[in-house]
Amino acid sequence: MVILRKLYNRRIIGGKHTAIEHLTGGIPGHLVGEAKHVIAKLIQGGYLLPKPTGYGLQVSINPEKLSEVEDIIRE
Repeated sequence: MVILRKLYNRRIIGGKHTAIEHLTGGIPGHLVGEAKHVIAKLIQGGYLLPKPTGYGLQVSINPEKLSEVEDIIRE
């Protein structure tokens, strides 16, 4: 999972957040909509923590699900 791997490699976990636009960078333009849908599903599943800001939505990996995220990345 490219999105989780990007967050994990950059250590965006818990209190450190990044913009969704940074996660979709490097993904082909015709797949950006699908990537944003996947991000929404990861938020619903509790794998990502959302942080609304005045300049857009920020996300980070939920530290309580870090071991599950590591398992997903290894697959």
